[in-house]
Amino acid sequence: MGMRERQPSPSRGAAQRVMDPAGHVNLTYVEPADLPRWLAVSRTHPLAVVSFGSPVSLPVRCPIIHLDLPQLDGPPHCEVWSSVQPVRSYRTGNFSAALSGDVLFGSISMPEVTDSRLDRTTEMAYRDILCHIGPLGFTHLWRIWNYFPRINEDEHGLERYRRFCVGRHQALAETLSDFPSALPAGTAVGTRSGPLQIFFLAGAHPVTHIGNPRQVDAYNYPSTYGPRSPSFARATLCRSEAAIQLFIAGTASVVGHASQHQGQPDRQTQETITNLQVLIDRAECFEDDPQSQSLFKVYVRNPEHIDVVRRTLLESLLMRSSRLLFLQGDLCRKELLVEIEGLVTRD
Repeated sequence: MGMRERQPSPSRGAAQRVMDPAGHVNLTYVEPADLPRWLAVSRTHPLAVVSFGSPVSLPVRCPIIHLDLPQLDGPPHCEVWSSVQPVRSYRTGNFSAALSGDVLFGSISMPEVTDSRLDRTTEMAYRDILCHIGPLGFTHLWRIWNYFPRINEDEHGLERYRRFCVGRHQALAETLSDFPSALPAGTAVGTRSGPLQIFFLAGAHPVTHIGNPRQVDAYNYPSTYGPRSPSFARATLCRSEAAIQLFIAGTASVVGHASQHQGQPDRQTQETITNLQVLIDRAECFEDDPQSQSLFKVYVRNPEHIDVVRRTLLESLLMRSSRLLFLQGDLCRKELLVEIEGLVTRD
């Protein structure tokens, strides 16, 4: 890869530790019809394209991911990840990746085999991911997204989300030398259909994973939430010479480890905004910075709640100044009605 050795950057407060500068990625939302033009005129190189609701076909070698998550508001958009550095592709079996400088964007799609439990499929997928990124030189997981159907349904006596958590934990706990402190920000959302789909960012350098003082770390949840706790961090902070980026995990109306405001989408949205703001404040990098840019994906369980969720979000200064994409998806707990993830960037 031709990567050069770099000196650690100084720490900036209790939420961070001394770390090497990491790579920088770009994220934008583009309407599907505009994708060919955008790719032709953009000064960046595509790392991945994620579509929602309807698949897209593009003459690019980077991962193209389709999620069966209907968009609930406005014209359809795709999520385009890109880099200012040249990109090379890598593909083998179900695994594909785009490599650019110190950053890798990877994707794996694992069909579920009849009579095979989701925990086994998940463990295989994560072991496959870790098997590939190590030899490629990207040993640090930065951000992971997980999508699969029927997330709240029972499977052989255990909810499918909890089975997913078992498989993920098994693979990561046995492979990551500094588990659980090395766990990245994560999202797990239920789709209407499709295989288990995982995509992620990994890097050649470590980054800083951040917790929320209002919440128990997910990997320390009590056993009432399943045989294995969810293996993710609340947020991940990445620094490069070009930008500081905060990847915020899927965040919901949870305080401590308990869900709040059952049956009230407006109050759940307000609680979620509070949790998001705490994570941004804890990063200590975005205080009153007009140059920072925020993009959020808002997952809404019930489409009839979209108006109240949107209205509540727009009452928040944080959300009024951000780009929002609303998607219909099932969430990791049956009582949760809203989940929000985001990327905040300061150049």
